[in-house]
Amino acid sequence: MNLSVWVPLLLPLLAAPSARRLADALPPRAAAWLLAGSAAALAVCSTAALALLAGAGALRLPPVAALGHLVLPVVGDQVTVPAACLAAVVLTAVAVALVRTGRRHVVQPARARRAAAAAGTAVGDLTVLPDAGPDAYALPGRPGRIVVTSGMLRALDPAEREVLLAHERAHLSGRHHLFLTTLALACACHPALRVLRGPLSYALERWADEAAAVAVGDRRLAARAIGRAALATVRPSGAVLSVAAGPVPRRVAALLAPAARPAPPAPRAIAAVLAACLTLSAGCALEAAHELHGTIEVAQAER
Repeated sequence: MNLSVWVPLLLPLLAAPSARRLADALPPRAAAWLLAGSAAALAVCSTAALALLAGAGALRLPPVAALGHLVLPVVGDQVTVPAACLAAVVLTAVAVALVRTGRRHVVQPARARRAAAAAGTAVGDLTVLPDAGPDAYALPGRPGRIVVTSGMLRALDPAEREVLLAHERAHLSGRHHLFLTTLALACACHPALRVLRGPLSYALERWADEAAAVAVGDRRLAARAIGRAALATVRPSGAVLSVAAGPVPRRVAALLAPAARPAPPAPRAIAAVLAACLTLSAGCALEAAHELHGTIEVAQAER
């Protein structure tokens, strides 16, 4: 196995900043898909590279070689034992982090839904909590719930409340929690992808802002409601899909901009770098897998 197996482990260091810069030039929906999709692809390739490194090292062990009917030493294997051991340790840590992250993204929303149901009053898809502290957020599930405190309802006028509810419903209908879960799992696979958390959160909030503006038919009203809701939220619940999440002044400025204004053209050089990174990462992972498979076949043929 040659150096191609190391490429997917290094490319996220270049691809993640490229995806972050490219997302700034795209509409919110496209930016969210770009960020989550790129992170998922890079995470899969890097994890596959770790598995290949660990697998190549495992083939040097006599019990494993006996199971595969291989002749030792394996011809053409260029992976050293220390590198394979390190890859196995990292792969184990990745597996543990994936389990913990997946569990957290399942357990926490379910726990929040139970707490909201116990303390609040349900009206349709809305749960009102008797809390003077203004707050509002979306809870995914079947069905999804919008949680808003009585303090938030008092802080907004009726028209602004419509914007608030439309914003949170956009989070639920767009399944934005799946984008966040995808990125969280990708970050568990490779720490370099953590730089995409902020941009993805902003893209999802902008996506919901635009949906709310379309729902009420007034961008200025939407901007005012988002701003007032964020200023009123002095004790946020910590929910990710919250109206106060992300850089609110930047979101308000985007809503106040003319809707018909075209987005700036995506930098072609950055797009080319990101596309090259994704292609090269997948290609190198496949090449490393093919070489390992060929090595195994040769070792079996010599028996």
